[in-house]
Amino acid sequence: MTDTLTKAVSTNGKFRAYVVNATETVQEAQKRHDTWRNSSAALGRTMIGSVLIATSTLKEDEVLTTRVQGDGPVGSIVVDATAQGNVKGYISNPHVSLKAKEDGHIDVASAVGTNGTLSITKDLHLKEPFTGQVPLVSGEIGMDFAYYMAKSEQIPSAIGVSVFVNPNETVGAAGGFLVQTLPGATDKDITQIEDNLKTIPNLSTLLNEGLSNKDVMEKVMHGVDMKYLQDMPIQFKCDCSKERFSKSLATLNTKELQSMIDENHGAEAVCKFCGNKYEFSENDLKEIIDTKD
Repeated sequence: MTDTLTKAVSTNGKFRAYVVNATETVQEAQKRHDTWRNSSAALGRTMIGSVLIATSTLKEDEVLTTRVQGDGPVGSIVVDATAQGNVKGYISNPHVSLKAKEDGHIDVASAVGTNGTLSITKDLHLKEPFTGQVPLVSGEIGMDFAYYMAKSEQIPSAIGVSVFVNPNETVGAAGGFLVQTLPGATDKDITQIEDNLKTIPNLSTLLNEGLSNKDVMEKVMHGVDMKYLQDMPIQFKCDCSKERFSKSLATLNTKELQSMIDENHGAEAVCKFCGNKYEFSENDLKEIIDTKD
């Protein structure tokens, strides 16, 4: 099975809708970062929201970076997502596991915190990247993304993001939806979608039951005729490489590089996003020094 994002538009031209099953993508992040229950849910939800916004607002090779900085124990969350459906992310404290809420669901708000910010920076290949920032309104991530869309993008939206974590800390299901209102939508049209969202079960429950993206779309957009546009693959993908880390090391001054050779006889670089490690021998570091001279 490959993770897929489904795009659709209502035939009356009033809504755009996106549904993503990101189970394997979030499973990969959980394995790479060894995240525990609350950290898995917080990171997974941020990855899902980011890929929904990236695929709905970016073009071709543009990239967005989401930063969630709350006052909860997980610390900061950073996620990169592209228009092609590639996403990667990390969380400051991967080992957070708190008591469940009374309804049994993961308490993401207590892990993230409710005081802080959600910011999205878009690299649109202009002189300066565009950054929009909003205060956290819930810490549950989905509502925070919706608030960002309304305030920074001026697009009233409904966003649902959900991660189901098994008792053994593995991710059982992960997915989300995004409904964007278009200029022709009336209050009555919007109320219909809001009523639908009040009645459908938790998204991860639907995914655990084996519902397809289109099944989920039909529940979210019940009563609205939809035209399906595209199914696209979603994946955890990191573009780190030894060459990129070499360029980063080259920004250090010669004295710092020489001390790595003298004291450690080399260096190890670890990618925050994926955990891949790159070894730099004494000769590698000497070559970097030589290129600076």
